[in-house]
Amino acid sequence: MNGDPRSILLAPVVSEKSYGMIGDRGKYTFRVHSDAHKTEIRQAVERLFSVDVINVNVIKMPAKPKRRGMHQGTRPGWKKAIVTIAEGQTIDAFGPGV
Repeated sequence: MNGDPRSILLAPVVSEKSYGMIGDRGKYTFRVHSDAHKTEIRQAVERLFSVDVINVNVIKMPAKPKRRGMHQGTRPGWKKAIVTIAEGQTIDAFGPGV
């Protein structure tokens, strides 16, 4: 990671649960770099989207075993961050009006 916010925030997490948290509580969920910590995530969100971050929660998603017929493998683990922004602000990366 080189300090570029796009190398820390990899992608928004698109799921029913993550969209529900946007509308109810102003919490946005991102897939983040595995070495990123809360301070880097906070600074990246504030720089990319020009919003005020109130809180950052980081969760490590575990690797999962998968099968396809006789072949076995594992889906890699990843890290996600749930970012709470100030009331009245929005992030347009999740689509207009969300």
